[in-house]
Amino acid sequence: MGKVMIFDHPLIQHKIGIIRNKDTGSKEFRELVEEISMLMCYEVTRELPLEEFEIETPLGPSKVKAICGKKLGIIPILRAGLGMVDGMLKLVPTARVGHIGLYRDPETLEPVEYYCKLPSDIVDRELIILDPMLATGGSMIAGIQFLKDRGANNIKVMCLLAAKTGIEKVNKAHPDVDIYAAAVDEKLNDHGYIVPGLGDAGDRLYGTK
Repeated sequence: MGKVMIFDHPLIQHKIGIIRNKDTGSKEFRELVEEISMLMCYEVTRELPLEEFEIETPLGPSKVKAICGKKLGIIPILRAGLGMVDGMLKLVPTARVGHIGLYRDPETLEPVEYYCKLPSDIVDRELIILDPMLATGGSMIAGIQFLKDRGANNIKVMCLLAAKTGIEKVNKAHPDVDIYAAAVDEKLNDHGYIVPGLGDAGDRLYGTK
C-alpha cells in the first residue's frame, strides 16, 4: 500500500487556512497555492537520490552532492492543477511538465478525458501528479492510469486538500502510488465536493464561476 503523508508544518497549515476562507480573492489564492506547492515540493522530493562529485571552490577542492537518477516530471490535472506548477518549478526548474485534461461528468461524477500531452520520456522519469483537490478520487485514479498505460512506473500524487474517501479509493486502485496532502477533510457533499473544503479550486484560481 502506498504511503499517505499529511503535512503538519505550521507555514503550510497557516496558508491552507487562508485559502479556505471564502473572502480570499483570486490573486491571493493563486499566490498561496503556489507557495503551498513549493513548500510541499520540499518534502515530496525528499527521497531523490544523490551522487557525490568534486568541484573547486575559491579556496580549494570540495566534495559536493547533486541529484542523480531519474529526472522529474510534473503532471498537473487541468485546469486547477496548473496553479501548483510554478511553485514546483521554482524548486525544480529542470522538471518536464505534462498535462492531463479531465472533467467530471456532473451526473455520473465519473472523469472524462479531453486532453493528454506528456513528455516523451515519462518511462524514465519520477512523476508527480498535481491537483489541488482529491475528492471522489475518480479523476486522480484515471490520471494515474493514463500515465501507467503510457509506461510510467514511478508516480506520486500531490494535492492541497483530500477527502478520506478519495484517499481510500486511490490507495485501493493504485496501491503503489504515494499520496501527499496538506490537509484531509472528513466528507463529500452530494455533488462530490470536499466539505468543508475550499470550494471549486479552479474557479477560485481563475475568478470564474
